[in-house]
Amino acid sequence: MEILVTMGLEGSLLWSLFALASCLKLMLVPAYHSTDFEVHRNWLAITNSLPIKQWYYEATSEWTLDYPPFFAYFEWALSKVAAFVDPKMLEINNLNYASTETKYFQRISVMVMDFVYMYGVWRCLRALKRMGIKMHQASVETFLLLNIGLIFVDHIHFQYNGFLFGILLLSISYLLEERYVMCAFVFACLLNFKHIFVYMAPAFGIYLLRHYCLDPSKNPVFALAKLLAAGLTPFVLSFGPFWRDMPQVLSRLFPFKRGLTHAYWAPNFWALYNTADKVAAVALRTHSKTGASTTSGLVQEFEHVVLPSVRPVVTFVLTLGTMVPILIRLCRYQSKRHSKIAFIRAVVICSACSFMFGWHVHEKAILMCLIPLCFLFCVSAADAKYAFMLSAVGYFSLFPLLFQVDLFVIRYSLYLAYMGFMYLAYVRFYQTHPAMNALEDLYIYGLVLIPIYEHVIGPITGLNEKLPFVPLLLYSAYCGIGVSYCFIRYYIYALELKLDTTTIKANKQQQQQEQKQKQKTKLRSKTVSKSFASKSNGGEDPPLKTTVKNPTKKSKEKLK
Repeated sequence: MEILVTMGLEGSLLWSLFALASCLKLMLVPAYHSTDFEVHRNWLAITNSLPIKQWYYEATSEWTLDYPPFFAYFEWALSKVAAFVDPKMLEINNLNYASTETKYFQRISVMVMDFVYMYGVWRCLRALKRMGIKMHQASVETFLLLNIGLIFVDHIHFQYNGFLFGILLLSISYLLEERYVMCAFVFACLLNFKHIFVYMAPAFGIYLLRHYCLDPSKNPVFALAKLLAAGLTPFVLSFGPFWRDMPQVLSRLFPFKRGLTHAYWAPNFWALYNTADKVAAVALRTHSKTGASTTSGLVQEFEHVVLPSVRPVVTFVLTLGTMVPILIRLCRYQSKRHSKIAFIRAVVICSACSFMFGWHVHEKAILMCLIPLCFLFCVSAADAKYAFMLSAVGYFSLFPLLFQVDLFVIRYSLYLAYMGFMYLAYVRFYQTHPAMNALEDLYIYGLVLIPIYEHVIGPITGLNEKLPFVPLLLYSAYCGIGVSYCFIRYYIYALELKLDTTTIKANKQQQQQEQKQKQKTKLRSKTVSKSFASKSNGGEDPPLKTTVKNPTKKSKEKLK
């Protein structure tokens, strides 16, 4: 027990939950996997078979290497182990190779790298506890270690997001511990593994400048030099071997010709924009001049039919512009304790800005909002409410990734179990139900209508064959409304504009609960002090004073 206390694991189920999650992931090894499985197999072959100078030029497969060099080095290290398992998976021309040995090797490699994720979770929770944040640690660990988003995306669909989020959580934990130089170094390493996390960089940059470089106790020039050295070193190590081929590398990392939205639209602003364009085109009976359609299911550039077409620069301006208010708010915090909580909120909101308005956003990017938001569940009832609502919508929006019939039971059962546990955790921690209004309740209940159409109405009426894009359109548009709503309301709350009545109600409920708890502790302390006083009087209790109004004959006799 003393070891657990010193490690910050008192009341923790970290290892038990990790073991449980690993057992669940092992059972999913034979499950369906997406084309991302072949993507990573091809990267193993490229990094193992070719000289480093040719990695970003190889194009035998359509799944070319498009991650930063650190991830390429990671694939190279994995390939050295893969050579002992099945050398055929490392042949570049062996496209779509998926032997049993290859499946188990790649699946288990994802599970092994989840140790980094567990370590990041532990460090963040320990840092928050040291800040004095009261939490039910086992609940937050369950949200994170049994996160259904990561199970869906990593252990069924197939990717290495848990490993990458582990690095993110490590950088956040170093910031919470005020080890700012180490935070900058680890976050820079993360950017060289996957550059999509650059959308969080403004929150990190503003906080480090405000609370490290501009700290009155430090020399600002020297502090800035240390941060730059720590932040630029990973880039030098990563891109150094490719400095002669930087244009080619950058063209792979930023492929703007893939179009505004992915084949399955992420539930964001552009999904609603595409839906509006589609409805307007049907109403006006107009067709695309180029032939490319937003609902073709292909990754390509396309022109909108009625509404103006969107260019990458527009998405960049919108993304950066929507980040500005929360960054300004982050600068104004004076207390370090409150500024650290505000920083985590800023990370969530910056990620949400990129998800809402970014170019060619994948549906999986919603995890960049949901994972950090889990840590805020125990900070306030309002944070917990929006964590619950966004989780309900965000994880639901991942269902189209698991489209095979044999995955339906898995996706629905895991989703319902996870959301049910999150609801019960809210009730247990805050002693009340989430303060949601009638419209919010109606929207959450309305999610069930999409599976009803997908599995009942569509097949019976034949609409799934006539209009195969409709289920995906419903997921994107309906979930896009929910994500947009959560984004706006949570942004207002984070800016402390006091316009959210349900949030104010939730905070009042939390304050009332805290007052009740204080009154209980006061009563307990009084009883303890009385018992202590009685013991000091020789162990005899003081005589009780009895008062009787209008005593009867029986009561008088008793009194005598």
